[in-house]
Amino acid sequence: MDKINVRHLENIYQRLYSKFGPQKWWPARTRFEVIIGAILTQNTNWGNVEKAIENLRRAGLLAPQRFHNVSLAELADLIKPAGYFNVKAKRLKNFIDFFFEEYDGDLRKMAVEATDVLREKLLQVNGIGPETADSILLYALDKPIFVVDAYTKRILSRHNLIKPDSDYHSIQKLFMENLRNNRKMFNEYHALIVHVGKHFCKTKPLCDRCPVNDISRSAYVYKIIAQNENS
Repeated sequence: MDKINVRHLENIYQRLYSKFGPQKWWPARTRFEVIIGAILTQNTNWGNVEKAIENLRRAGLLAPQRFHNVSLAELADLIKPAGYFNVKAKRLKNFIDFFFEEYDGDLRKMAVEATDVLREKLLQVNGIGPETADSILLYALDKPIFVVDAYTKRILSRHNLIKPDSDYHSIQKLFMENLRNNRKMFNEYHALIVHVGKHFCKTKPLCDRCPVNDISRSAYVYKIIAQNENS
């Protein structure tokens, strides 16, 4: 990635942050709730996850030990609003079993694990992929790692910062090697990308209203000028 594109990546963040401000993401009352939400949000929207989490809260299950003790059938029934409830109940059970086996159900013990070691352990849990693992690391455990989702890939590919077939690792590497290793920035940047993806860079994009589009035009002009100066 050249210096012009690095500047472009930084400018996108500054523009979005100035326009939309802090996103206060991840919305949750506890770190444990963040983890549960990260698993539940797979293949559904956040509104459905909130309904499932509220069911768990009313049942008094948003505490590690109580969650560990609940039956698979009861858990599946409670999380129905999040969709794929039988699959997600098993994934949640897989995580909670891992959590108690590895860290005695203690988030403090989990949080002190080295990021790369913990990430590899999480990826070994059936049902936890890179996006979910990184969401847990960043939002629940304050680890400096960038979360990549479908919105990230869509926006960056449309603005020619990545190839359409770029994989998760290469997109994540783009951010982590070209931005400050800053947990707060990674948090806000991802949340702002989600905001743009939901409201502007849709399947049918609203390019004329999108704040990223102006930055892309400026970056393109700057690149042409730089190329002419060097020719």
